[in-house]
Amino acid sequence: MKSTIVAAIAVLASLCLGTSAELSGAEYLSGIQWAEPALVDPGAPGGAPSDAVVLFNGTDMSKWNNAEQWTVKDGYVVAGPGAPTSQDVFGDCQVHLEWASAEPAQGSGQGRSNSGLFLMGRYELQILDSYNNETYFDGQCGAIYKQHPPLVNASRKPGEWQTYDIIWKGPRFDDEGKLVSPAFITVLHNGVLIQNHFELLGDTPFHRAPEYKSHPDKGPISLQYHGDPVRFRNIWVRELKELESERVAEPTIKK
Repeated sequence: MKSTIVAAIAVLASLCLGTSAELSGAEYLSGIQWAEPALVDPGAPGGAPSDAVVLFNGTDMSKWNNAEQWTVKDGYVVAGPGAPTSQDVFGDCQVHLEWASAEPAQGSGQGRSNSGLFLMGRYELQILDSYNNETYFDGQCGAIYKQHPPLVNASRKPGEWQTYDIIWKGPRFDDEGKLVSPAFITVLHNGVLIQNHFELLGDTPFHRAPEYKSHPDKGPISLQYHGDPVRFRNIWVRELKELESERVAEPTIKK
């Protein structure tokens, strides 16, 4: 009983000390001077933010190479032969993409509205109609291909528009081509978290194990044609940069 009373008194004392410090005007100062965060207009619902690079706005594929056989109509583009690659290159970035599988659904497994989004032209986020469609889990919709399944299957019905919102941190290599830090990816599928800061093991080929090979800090966005008429619209990318800061003093408590 006595020990319980002593413990309670200690808790009350700590709370009183905390309250006393707040009432006295004590303030923690980090000693870091931060640059002012830039102003970004988030845009209208369904639109792109003001600092985004719009890769496809529903009118043409002029910002892509190898897209001559992809058909633009009614505000979207239909996949065809070829692998469109963005003319712009990106490092760490936020990517937004909307896509729709074929309706009515045709085929099964990997043969049902198969496509893919490639970061830096080599790291694939799988696009597939996974609504009531079984396949291997690290190849279903939202998987980092052959590496990690989605945490959940958030697929909409065939033909309905779906969204990917991606946060990408690319790998880093030193001057000798040695991996310094791996790539990480976070993905929301239709607003649902399906990849939570997953650490990639390397690239995402079909025929071998993943591996890292040295490449520039920036690379293109690529789309895959797998023989299926997948539709795409509203594709944009925001480059991500750390906020500049400078330590001007050691952390202190200001009274």
